[in-house]
Amino acid sequence: MTGSSLEDVVNGVRTNLVDHLRNLQAGPNVYPGVPPEYTNWRDEQLAWQRTCVLFNQSYHMAELLLEGPGALALLTGLGVNSFARFPVNSAKQFVPCTPDGYVIGDVILFRLGERTFNLVGRIPALNWVRYHAETGGHDVTATLDERSAARPDPFNRRSYRYQIQGPDAARVIERATGAPAPELTFFHITTITIAGREVRALRHGMAGQPGYELFGPWAEGEEVHSALVAAGEEYGMRLVGGRAYSSNTLESGWIPSPLPAIYTGAALKSYRQWLPADGYEANASIGGSFVSDRIEDYYLTPWDLGYGSFVKFDHDFIGRDALEAKAAEPHRRKVTLALDAGDFLAAIGSQLDKEGRPAKWVEFPSAVYAMHPYDLVKAGGAPAGISTWIGYSANERRMLTLAMLDEEHAHEGVQVSLVWGEPDGGSGKLTVERHALAEIGATVSPVPYTEVARKIYADGGWRKAALK
Repeated sequence: MTGSSLEDVVNGVRTNLVDHLRNLQAGPNVYPGVPPEYTNWRDEQLAWQRTCVLFNQSYHMAELLLEGPGALALLTGLGVNSFARFPVNSAKQFVPCTPDGYVIGDVILFRLGERTFNLVGRIPALNWVRYHAETGGHDVTATLDERSAARPDPFNRRSYRYQIQGPDAARVIERATGAPAPELTFFHITTITIAGREVRALRHGMAGQPGYELFGPWAEGEEVHSALVAAGEEYGMRLVGGRAYSSNTLESGWIPSPLPAIYTGAALKSYRQWLPADGYEANASIGGSFVSDRIEDYYLTPWDLGYGSFVKFDHDFIGRDALEAKAAEPHRRKVTLALDAGDFLAAIGSQLDKEGRPAKWVEFPSAVYAMHPYDLVKAGGAPAGISTWIGYSANERRMLTLAMLDEEHAHEGVQVSLVWGEPDGGSGKLTVERHALAEIGATVSPVPYTEVARKIYADGGWRKAALK
C-alpha cells in the first residue's frame, strides 16, 4: 500500500493512544441497504423466537475470497482453530490472534472447494489474512469484496446473503423450494433451488434459533429474496431492519466487536505500515466507562470472548506460544448481565429531571454508541470485568449486556453493577452528549441468555451434534 499508514497515525498521536481512540468520531457500525424498521423493531425481535425472520446480510459484511494451492496452509498458520477436519461444503468460526495471543477479530470461514475459501465478517480479520496472503509467500489469490458502506458501488456486491431464522424457518424453506428442508448438521452446506436459481444453504443459528444462511450470485439476489418473502407470508415471517438486527446477539451471546489488538508491539509494526491511515483500524472508536491509559488493557484473549474451546495446539499458528502460556492462567468468562429494572428506569428517568446532568441516553433496542463498547463492571465496588454489548430484548423484556468477568464473579446469580456512560461528562465523540455516570445493578446470567438458545442452540440438539 502507498501513502500514509496506521503506523503513521499511531506515531502521530500527541496524547495517549486510548484518548485518541476514545475521541474518534466514528459511531457504531451501520447496517446499510435495509431500512431501520420494516414494521417495528419490537415485532421484528419477537418474530425470531415465535415465527421466523428474514435477515438481509448482503450489505454490511465484507468478504475475502481465497483461491489457490496455498490457501489452506495460509489459514492454518493464522487461525487458532484446528483444521484437522474441515471438509469441503462446511464452515467454521475463524479466530486469528497476534503473536502475543490477543484476538484480531473473528469471521465465518466457508470452505467452498478444495482450494477455495471465503471469509465473511468484519474487516480486521480479513485485513490480517490479506496481509499474510500478500507478504507470506503463499501460492494464493486474495480478492476482497468490501461491505457496501466502504465501496463506491454499494449495490454491486459479489454475492447476496440472507438468513432465515426461527421456529418456522424449515417450513419457509420447504415452501420456497417445494421440497423437504435439507437435513444438515451445524455449519454444513448444501445446494437448494429457489425461484429456479441454485442457492447455497448453510445450516446456521443466529438468534438462538436454528435456520439457514443462503447465498449466491448478486445478480440473482432479488429473485431469491422475492421468493422467500412470498414463501414466508403464511408463517408470519418478518423482515428485519437495521435497528433490530444489531440486537439479536444479546440473546445468542456472540460478542461482535473485539478491538483488533494491533496498535502496539514491534512484531506488528510492518502490519501497521501496511494498513491504511483511513481504514477501519484507524477509525476504531472506543466508548464506555472502562478507561485505562494502556491500550493493551483493551486487548482480548480467545477465552475472554468464549472462544477458548476453539484453541487447538495441533498445528503451528501465529500466537501459539503465547496462547499455550495463557492456557494455564485464570481466564475471564463470558456471561450475560440482566440489568436491574428499577436501577435502569432510574437512569432513564434522569432524562426528565431538570436538575443536574442526566445519565447517558439509551437508544433502543441497541444502546451501543461507539465501534467498540467497553463498560466497567463492578462487584462490591471493585472492578470485576468489562461489558461490551448492551440493548433491549422484547423477547425477554429485559435490558441485557454481554460481558466478560473475572472467574470469581462469573457465576450465575452473582450481583454486580454496570457503570453506564463515560467519565468526566463524556468523551468528544459526536454520539456522546454531556452526561453523568450511572451505576446499574445487574445479575450474572448464562450466555446465551435465552432459554431456547441454551437448550437447543448451545447445550444440545442440532448445533452440538455438529460440533463433536
